[in-house]
Amino acid sequence: MRAMVLRQPAPVAERPLRLEDLDPPAPAAGEILVEVRACAICRTDLHVVEGELPPLRSPVVPGHQVVGRVAARGAGATRFREGDRVGIAWLRHTCGACLYCATDRENLCERAEFTGWHADGGYAEYAVVDEDYAYSIPSSFSDVEAAPLLCAGIIGYRALTLSGVGPGGRLGLYGFGSSAHVTLQIARARNMEVYVCTREPSHRELATSLGAAWVGDVRDPMPRRTEGTILFAPVGDLVPVALRNLARGGTLALAGIYMTPIPRLDYDTDLFYERGIRSVTANTRADGTAFLAEASRARVRLATTEFPLEVANQALELLKEGAITGSGVLLTDDGFRV
Repeated sequence: MRAMVLRQPAPVAERPLRLEDLDPPAPAAGEILVEVRACAICRTDLHVVEGELPPLRSPVVPGHQVVGRVAARGAGATRFREGDRVGIAWLRHTCGACLYCATDRENLCERAEFTGWHADGGYAEYAVVDEDYAYSIPSSFSDVEAAPLLCAGIIGYRALTLSGVGPGGRLGLYGFGSSAHVTLQIARARNMEVYVCTREPSHRELATSLGAAWVGDVRDPMPRRTEGTILFAPVGDLVPVALRNLARGGTLALAGIYMTPIPRLDYDTDLFYERGIRSVTANTRADGTAFLAEASRARVRLATTEFPLEVANQALELLKEGAITGSGVLLTDDGFRV
């Protein structure tokens, strides 16, 4: 099979991913082998490729927003049939026995493993996953549309939950990439008023077209204070900026797995009146299942740019530059099947 393999982290401009021909993985007991049709790219992939997340496996195939068909089943795998369409997401294993797993917080499991970091992911023609960590994909989404939902969508959904904004409330978003453009649509389906701060003109246009009540630059003051805000951009300097646009009792949810240093906060200006900060750590499988169902009901539509598998480096470079509007998706065949 063809796969984009990372053997040594390096700046993406140096093209550290190499196209190689590997043997397809064999599914172990309880696992399924997935023939990959589409794999969305993610800023977390960029952090793995460039080494901002420390290497845990070498070589490794990145990619954790995978949509494909079940090609084979390991011993005892009965949840899916061959030919079923499934998704593989970031969370791929938890211990199932710790306090966090026992209290519906498996995303905090200290022995959790993640696709494309601990184990090979979807920048390849085949991938394996424990069937208990795979998702059924709603028929309302094509392969290309479904792929970004499996991390960008799920993480945005969890961040929205942690922001504490209820139906009809005011939500702020900083950064408007793959995750934010899905989250805005879920928020609008819940009748929230959404304010978006983003640098890129094309991202502002997309936010407006999807129903944002106000769109501005990242340093612009929002027209009203929000009850909750999500910071998608991995820029620590924006934390105090976002906090100062929060209403009393509001929560700032930090949606990234990586962030540049956060400046010193002023207690009176930034945090007093019960403003809070919550980090977002991965997701539970319950998050993923609930989100996919709600995204289908809300008729979320995805803005996507497709790339052939072999240009994964270039696609990630465009992502780093903020030059992709919506979500970038790698396709595994020359026919650009969607």
